[in-house]
Amino acid sequence: MFYSNPLIYIDIHDSEIPWLKLFTHIPYKEFSECSREEKEMLWECLDLIEKEMLSYFKPEKINIASFGNMVPRVHWHIMARFKEDSYFPEPMWGMKQREGLLPVAPLELFLQELKVKLEICLERGKHFEETLG
Repeated sequence: MFYSNPLIYIDIHDSEIPWLKLFTHIPYKEFSECSREEKEMLWECLDLIEKEMLSYFKPEKINIASFGNMVPRVHWHIMARFKEDSYFPEPMWGMKQREGLLPVAPLELFLQELKVKLEICLERGKHFEETLG
């Protein structure tokens, strides 16, 4: 587990691309079952992770997915996608297109910076824009 607070937690998905997974601690089956506070925390976290991935990795696109068919609980996948990754333009669950050759910035530094911003933004109840401004 990379990050956790009382409402949500974040895992790192083992992949050639930067890929995080965002979960609620309570294993709700559907998003509509989440409390307002959990929903707001999820959206704040999705927004922050997307912006930080865009800034740090400079990907072609950010993919955000929530299916829940294999893991029937509320969770999101947030992935930085690159034209050079093995699956692009297919989804990461799709057919491999090539052997990926990615000049991706170090994930460890990104995670250190993201954790600090998550703690500031989410644990103090501030919005991302307020934290940076």
